[in-house]
Amino acid sequence: MLLRNVVLWYYFFMDMPIVEIYTDGACASNPGPGGYGIIMLYKDKNNEIHKKEFSKGFRSTTNNRMELLAVIDALNLLKKPCKISLYSDSKYVVDAINQKWLESWQEKNWKINSKNPVKNIDLWKKYLQASKPHQITFFWVKGHASNKFNEMCDKLAVKARSSGNLEIDDGYQN
Repeated sequence: MLLRNVVLWYYFFMDMPIVEIYTDGACASNPGPGGYGIIMLYKDKNNEIHKKEFSKGFRSTTNNRMELLAVIDALNLLKKPCKISLYSDSKYVVDAINQKWLESWQEKNWKINSKNPVKNIDLWKKYLQASKPHQITFFWVKGHASNKFNEMCDKLAVKARSSGNLEIDDGYQN
């Protein structure tokens, strides 16, 4: 039985595709029209690198919501469990995960230390669901500091928020 569990663990974690994800969110004003950009990089078994880009714009939202929604939507785009290196210039998102704020918020029934409700609870709950099948390591990158993929994500986000095809951010507007 122990050997079977080890084999299953190895198969699940060691055979997972390795993906790099870069995300960025942008708002024209905060709150205001917003958008996000996502770039995903995957190296196949032939060592060929595949790059996919995604973006979406919203009529009225906040920058933090766009930063977090980019991460959620990127994870939801993956078709199977992956090992992910996720790069974001959002301290809000990266610190919430790496500093264990998210765990603390859940333990405190979605309240921050001052007993006020956590902002963007709807998105944090969606993140928890989207992240379940994956093994994710978050990295903070300085925004607008010559990180090629972060800058590309920023351009995608700005273009998306400036497009005429803006969606409604239900969690923000309701």
